[in-house]
Amino acid sequence: MILRDVTEQDGAGVLAIWNHVIRDTAITFNSQEKTPQDLRAFTAEKASAGHAFLVAAEGSDILGFANYGQFRGGLGYARTMEHSIALTQSARGRGLGRRLMTALEDHARDRGVHSMFAGVSAENPAGRAFHAAMGYVEIAVLPQVGFKFGRWMDLHLMQKILT
Repeated sequence: MILRDVTEQDGAGVLAIWNHVIRDTAITFNSQEKTPQDLRAFTAEKASAGHAFLVAAEGSDILGFANYGQFRGGLGYARTMEHSIALTQSARGRGLGRRLMTALEDHARDRGVHSMFAGVSAENPAGRAFHAAMGYVEIAVLPQVGFKFGRWMDLHLMQKILT
């Protein structure tokens, strides 16, 4: 298994993971599946900003991905990022998430990023536990900010200072 920058050839694998999360889970509040065009635009945006979009690959199989981007717009937030991470079900519990997060944080740190945020659904206790194990601290709970599957959901904001 290797970690590397995403390529256009990874599109189908990344979309399979991402759209499963969107369609079938409350991990994200987004309910609109990503298209190949969406992924190309998103990847280009990350590349032009100098932000990482990494995949974990085993041969031609994509087992997971992680990326980050600026937390909010404007120069005052230029050193504060928010990330996303997702793995296939079969990749969980193998240390892959930890490897992806470490590589993502190293990339960000090398570019002067001070702080990284995770927005984790209240309906994703495994995600909150993973981030806590990675050194993220819960700093806020935003009640009823997401709506999906006919119900309101809370968002837990977790932060890690990188520098």
